[in-house]
Formats: sequence, structure tokens, C-alpha cells
Amino acid sequence: MKRLIAFVLAAASALNTLAQAPQPPEIAARNFILFDVTANKVLAEREADQPQDPASLTKLMTAYIVFSALKEKRLTLEQTLTVSQRAWDERKGDPSLMFIDTTMTPKVDELLRGMIIQSGNDASVALAEGVGGTVEQFVAMMNRQAQAWGLKNTEFKNVTGMTEPGHKSSARDLSVIAASLIRDFPEYYGYYSQREYTYNKIRQPNRNLLLGRDPSVDGLKTGYTEAAGYCLVTSAQREFPNGKRRLISVVMGTASMQARASESQKLLNWGYSAYDAVRLFDKDQAVSTVPVWKGAVPEAKLGAAGAVFIAVPRGEGGKLQTKVERTDPLVAPLAKGQRVGTLKVMTAAGTPVAEVPLVVQQEVPLAGIFGRAWDAIRLWIK
Repeated sequence: MKRLIAFVLAAASALNTLAQAPQPPEIAARNFILFDVTANKVLAEREADQPQDPASLTKLMTAYIVFSALKEKRLTLEQTLTVSQRAWDERKGDPSLMFIDTTMTPKVDELLRGMIIQSGNDASVALAEGVGGTVEQFVAMMNRQAQAWGLKNTEFKNVTGMTEPGHKSSARDLSVIAASLIRDFPEYYGYYSQREYTYNKIRQPNRNLLLGRDPSVDGLKTGYTEAAGYCLVTSAQREFPNGKRRLISVVMGTASMQARASESQKLLNWGYSAYDAVRLFDKDQAVSTVPVWKGAVPEAKLGAAGAVFIAVPRGEGGKLQTKVERTDPLVAPLAKGQRVGTLKVMTAAGTPVAEVPLVVQQEVPLAGIFGRAWDAIRLWIK
């Protein structure tokens, strides 16, 4: 009969609980969220699940789908694409543009720069048609990806972010899209740090003002429509003694370009100063060694899939304790990477802080017939 065994690991002996979570500064935005990517923790939020007009923040998902096509070899950076009349028609209404026309055949690399750096709606349509065949098919791909991530407050109607009934997203959903883009496509993330781009002799600056103010900021995307206000998704990575730490801020509905930049900067600075990222375990470090039945070896080492960081209020890292929960008995065969338990991180009073899946670090094959028979008898007696 299986039973739950809990092992308390000596991570700390403090008797005090963690201090109350720090309060964020006053942020002049309709909606915002600050997400610690390294520790996988939301540090601050306001109305983060409220669906809003995302404006050109939409292009984060547009880029994600294009990057997916590149990774799957359905597209190459050097491949040229035609510019349709539909892409040309994006000039109507004075939107953001790369300024391509139907006589041009820009490369995918050029269109990505036009969409990401210049926020070109025409570039977005050209890329969507190049990947999806039609804009409508590409939008369906965007929505399928949103559904796969479980984004409940996001629905795309276009690839540019122009205001349209039913076109919506939320601060939390946008932070998920941004974090996924950084995680899944590091080879293409460099586009977001470029401060200007010139195409067809037209030079345009990146509208993310923080790229020129904060050297730790390396992306991501601005947005503006009358309905959305001024929006900004920002990512910064700073070096600390225990490793690099990345934060993502999303602010929506601010009053100006300057406001979205200053409010994002305020959030990032607060997150880095108010919270520590405590490195509990390194990648491939064994968290626990446990007995295995009917295995070719008697024990298995359990650990996390990667390094484990926990975000806690500044100076409170020494007050954590951890506990491993797993089902017993563990019976071979066990595959490398197989999940067999959970590392729970708590305050000394038992308040949950985080949960980390634990996996088998090395394969444990079946023992020989006699070893299996002996363990079967021992299990029966037990």
C-alpha cells in the first residue's frame, strides 16, 4: 500500500516566519504585473487578469509564431516574402509602419526587425501571410498557442494590435507570452534590444525608452492605441552574487510614452531591491537520495530539472525550510527525468512559499530475477 513520506531537509533552523510581503510603489497604470522569471513568482500586480486592448503588445505573439516557424525550418531568415496589397493597406489610419510596398521583396530578417524595432503593422501582416498563408489562418495559430498555454483572458482578432471588437489580452497573459518567448527562442531574442533600425533609407528608433536608460533592460515591446493607452512589456536581467536574475514588468493604460517607461522602471527597481532570489539548489544537485525496490541499484537521487531559485523579501532567505514529499515504495524501473515527488518550500511556521517538481536524476533499470523476487518478499513483509 502506498503511503506519503515527508522528509524535512535542514535548510534553516529559524523560528520566525517570513516578513510580510513588501508593498510595491504607487504605479500610475490601469493594470500591471511584475514577474520574477528566475524564481517563477509574481512579485506585484493590479487587475492583472482584466482583459484589455493590448495594442502592439499583440506583436509579441505574432513574433512567437514566426519564431516557431523558423525553428521548425518552415521559414528562413534569408527567405524573401512578397508584400501584398493587404500589407500595403496598413498605411491607412496613420499606424506604425516599416514602410514596405508591393514592389518590394524584403527578407524575413528585415521584416522581423521592422515589426519588432519599428513596430511595423505592414511588416506584421507580411510575416503573417508568409507563415500562415493568410492573416486569418495566422491569427488562428496565435489563438491555438494562447489556448495551449491556458491564457483565459486573451483572444486575438488580428496580428498588429489595432483596436477591434473582441481583440483582448491581460497583463498576466502578456507576461506569460513574453517569458515564453525569452525561454523558447533565445537565439532570436536579440532583436528586442536593438535601439534603431533603418530600412529603405528610413531610420526609426525603438520606442522602448528604457533600452537607453537602463543597461540591464534588453526588451521587449511597446504599444499604443487610444483605447489601450500607452503600454509596455519590459524585461531586465541583472547580475547578482548567486547568478543572473530576470524580471518582466507589464504596464497597461499609462498616460504617455514617458509614463510607461518611468512606471516600468519603478517596478523593476523595486522588484530587484525588495526581493532576493535565494538559490536553494544548483542544476543536477541531488535534493534527496531515496531507496528503490526491485532496481539494479538500491537508491535513486532526486533533484529539480534545473537550478531552484525562490523569491523572498530582502534578508528573509535564512528563514526558509524545505520538505520533500514522495510516494513510497518507489519501484523500478525509473526513467531519468521521471517525476516522483515535490520539493515544498515553506516558512518556519509552515506557510507555503513554492513547490518544485522532483525528478529522478539517473535511470534505475530493473534488477535481475532474484533481486526482484527478494524485494517482492521484503515488500510483502513490510
